[in-house]
Amino acid sequence: MGLYDRDYTQQDRERPSPFSPQMRLGFPSITPAVKGLLIANVAVYLIGFIASGPTQSGQTLLIRLFALYPATTALTLQLWRLITYQFLHGGIFHIFFNMLGLFFLGPALERRWGSRKFLTFYLSCGVAGGIFYIILVSIGYLAPLPMIGASGAVLGVFTACAILFPQIVVFLFFFPVPIRVAAILFILYSVVTIFSRGANVGGEACHLAGVAAGAFYVFSQSWRTSLKLRFKAGRWGRSIESERKLRIEVDRILKKVHDHGLHSLTLSEKRALKKATKLEQSRIRF
Repeated sequence: MGLYDRDYTQQDRERPSPFSPQMRLGFPSITPAVKGLLIANVAVYLIGFIASGPTQSGQTLLIRLFALYPATTALTLQLWRLITYQFLHGGIFHIFFNMLGLFFLGPALERRWGSRKFLTFYLSCGVAGGIFYIILVSIGYLAPLPMIGASGAVLGVFTACAILFPQIVVFLFFFPVPIRVAAILFILYSVVTIFSRGANVGGEACHLAGVAAGAFYVFSQSWRTSLKLRFKAGRWGRSIESERKLRIEVDRILKKVHDHGLHSLTLSEKRALKKATKLEQSRIRF
């Protein structure tokens, strides 16, 4: 359910490139979405910690209400849990390593994509991890236990950086390792753990799905952009054709008004004139 005891950070080294954010030696400059996610995760953790006291009742309440827990159909259909479980953590090391990865790697992606796209990407990777966990529970491969942690989302960020910024070096158990090598090791560890039913199988399933979601998002960017452009071109073409037909209809209506008077217009013809008037007014304002 987390990056337990995984010591990784970013050694900010990168060849200068006009097409990618610059990695400087030292701490990265924090970006708005990353800052918001860090604050939200830490705040939720502190709320649970303070409310728990010696009985852990506060932490248990948060997990009961917001963890991903597909024990019943009703709980599985509470779709907000696919988001909220990402902001819950089970211990100080759990949240520390997750936020460490987000702090060092997240800003590079946010500067490249923008805050809105990065936030969507981050949460989507976490959702992918949650969905994969639900699938494994539903087929009986895993027992239905509460799932918490941002690891799926963070490993999605890790994977995207491994693809886009291969020059990054991370520290794995205090040894400097190229980020792509570290990503491959994480994947292999998750796969072996899942198939051998080792410790934290549910968490590793979430990690693997986050990695897959991150890789899919990056590798599909070109065809998604192409598809979006074709869709916009098609919509623009339909808009042009619609305006052409409207102009023809307006010409016919105006000729009818000239020949027979305004009272001769039908309700649909009056609507067509009104639509054409609004369209012309919008162009004048623009």
